[in-house]
Amino acid sequence: MKYYIIAGEASGDLHGSNLMKALKQKDAQAEFRFWGGDLMEKQGGVLVKHYKDLAFMGFLEVAMNLRTILNNIKFCKEDIKNNKPDYLILVDYPGFNLRIAKFAKELGIKVIYYISPQLWAWKEGRVEIIKKYVDEMLVILPFEEDFYKKHGVHSHFVGHPLLDAISELALTDKEDFKKKNGLNEKEIIALLPGSRKQEVEKMLQIMLSVRPYFEQYQFVIAGAPSLPRSFYEKYVDENVHFVSNKTYDLLRCSKAALVTSGTATLETALLDIPEVVCYRGSKISYAIAKRLVKNINYISLVNLIMDREVVKELIQDDLHTSHLVEELKKVLEGEKRNEILNDYRLLKQKLGGKGASDKAAEIILKV
Repeated sequence: MKYYIIAGEASGDLHGSNLMKALKQKDAQAEFRFWGGDLMEKQGGVLVKHYKDLAFMGFLEVAMNLRTILNNIKFCKEDIKNNKPDYLILVDYPGFNLRIAKFAKELGIKVIYYISPQLWAWKEGRVEIIKKYVDEMLVILPFEEDFYKKHGVHSHFVGHPLLDAISELALTDKEDFKKKNGLNEKEIIALLPGSRKQEVEKMLQIMLSVRPYFEQYQFVIAGAPSLPRSFYEKYVDENVHFVSNKTYDLLRCSKAALVTSGTATLETALLDIPEVVCYRGSKISYAIAKRLVKNINYISLVNLIMDREVVKELIQDDLHTSHLVEELKKVLEGEKRNEILNDYRLLKQKLGGKGASDKAAEIILKV
């Protein structure tokens, strides 16, 4: 079978690569053409475009790069038409992927959506597009199945692929990891500032503002694979270190973490590291988002899945140094830390266990 896969960001690259691995095990004739990143490329096939050329954050940035986005959509349609895949597999990234779903369906290509867009938070009307143009909806959050059922869309809850990704990693010995990366004996506070340049610059500035209050710790920045090491050099000194493409190893060695909202909040939880979730966008983008986002009380996946506050979220004007210091102290020691770790165990149970990629591959091959 010929598979055309579109993943537009780092998390999609991870989940897309694991799905490709599962498909190869079940389909010896599998051929891949994809939009994604380095992890998907390691599984073989043709990388059409890297996600680092697709990631535009916020309403203003999207508007400023609209011509590029429209050109990418046009190119993608032409590429699909020329290569005639058996399956189009879409991984999240809804603004782009829902346009491609309609185009592919009209060509008679089977359309699979793996990892639902967050329609339960905003743009709920897009469910009608999925109903018309998607053959199979594969969801990874337990409440999403009920959401789609309410809208008359059949979906499959396959479990969360991060459980597989984390369990299958060959993680480095903690002491070896510290030694290889020039880390000292102080306990570590990990900084996960995101993956986009604009986002990282904004978040690192506020995250590092807490340093004077935690001199007994060393801070380590988790570098995004889409950004060069040179980008981070201005933040590094004798007590602020940097590692790249080793986020899971870093988290395992850490006492706590400051994490920009997104998939990283769930990754941190699954590795049992207490965290404070941070988010700050431009004032205009945030004001627009507040008007559009409905029916949710949280921004982190941890809290959304548990449907209550497990980890503290500091958003927009609440994200400043004094609040960050206060919340970080709570997760480093004491009762709050123990509560978070207990809740993480319940979180893993709700996510349905391992095997998401295998389940997804089985369903795809039955379409």
